[in-house]
Amino acid sequence: MSAVPRPAPSCTPDVPPFDLARIRSDFPILGIEVNGKPLAYLDNAASAQMPTPVIDRIVSYQRREHANIHRAVHYLSETATAAYEGARAKVQGFLNAKEEREIIYTSGTTEAINLVMYGYGRKFLGDGDEIIVSQLEHHSNIVPWQMLCGEKGCRLRVIPCDDRGVLDLDAYEKLFNERTRFVAITHVSNALGTVNPVRAMIAAAHARGVPVLVDGAQAAPHIAVDVQELDCDFYCFSAHKLCGPTGMGALYGKAAMLEKMAPFKGGGDMILSVTFEKTTYAPLPAKFEAGTPHIAGAVALGATLDYLARVGMHDIAAWEHSLLEYATRQFETLEGVRIIGTAPEKAAVLSFEVKGVHPHDVGTILNEEGVAVRTGHHCAQPVMQRFRVPATVRASFAFYNTMAEVDQLVAGIRRVQQMFA
Repeated sequence: MSAVPRPAPSCTPDVPPFDLARIRSDFPILGIEVNGKPLAYLDNAASAQMPTPVIDRIVSYQRREHANIHRAVHYLSETATAAYEGARAKVQGFLNAKEEREIIYTSGTTEAINLVMYGYGRKFLGDGDEIIVSQLEHHSNIVPWQMLCGEKGCRLRVIPCDDRGVLDLDAYEKLFNERTRFVAITHVSNALGTVNPVRAMIAAAHARGVPVLVDGAQAAPHIAVDVQELDCDFYCFSAHKLCGPTGMGALYGKAAMLEKMAPFKGGGDMILSVTFEKTTYAPLPAKFEAGTPHIAGAVALGATLDYLARVGMHDIAAWEHSLLEYATRQFETLEGVRIIGTAPEKAAVLSFEVKGVHPHDVGTILNEEGVAVRTGHHCAQPVMQRFRVPATVRASFAFYNTMAEVDQLVAGIRRVQQMFA
């Protein structure tokens, strides 16, 4: 099994060579011990760890720059506003969006999807209209659309996947009909690591005049994303998946799409004028950013993107590819262990089961060995149903992980098998 094609290491002059020891030194939490064992943090698909430069930026903001934004002319407010909006420009560059106003701050991917459901779906979809999602979706890209179907009388159509966790593109094409109004698909499966061919899927939808939202929560930390090249109508991600703070994320939307959408929330800062008779909304992006935002989170997100740029997204992809390939080879030596999700193109996720042992027991014993993994349905119950398992153990890698940590995981699994032999 192969993974995402390995890119060439970065040769950008201002980006230093990939130095794993130096990178790990930026993450103080990686030096702790759990149960007397060195921590092997392999739960990055749930939430990645935060490097010192991002932590320091948060502290610096709180100590020297904090104030409310867009509301005053004093020094601190202007400083905070500049940092907040400067981070928006960094998100624009990270995604290669055409315009800065196409970046909407959200609390994360979940809110971003709900924003599109409310702002676009409730306005433009109605009784009998159909929405296409895939069998690989996180609950956050299923439940909002089900809510819309319940309210508006729409119908959800599902792209099936095969035994490898690969979407059936022929079946996808056949789902389209005159009632298809929207497609919402994940870029990378959080439960299996499958990298979906979203560019081709977007093109197929656009050929029929259907807009597409891409859930990029699991792709943005691992793959260089270019929304103009993808030509998606919406793309969203969460900061905490890519070494940033929780409670912060972003939605990219084509300006023409965002302009015709209804606001998701009403309140301060998203208006031009308010009377008791009428409200006039502010232009993008303020139209979708009511109330006092997560200012420190936005500033920290900007610092996170600076950090990832210094490491280099291509180098990140290359190292994680190596980790996944090495881990896959090691797992193939383990009898009684089944990898669930063997797509030819994967991000750095290994979802697996140990024969005769409940995933929660596996996770508990691995924790005794200092190995942090995720166990459960991973907010992807339809995936579990497809593979006829109640839950899996999921090891998910980041660019700061090591081959030695993979060995620690494998040794922990061997201990599990010995205990349940």
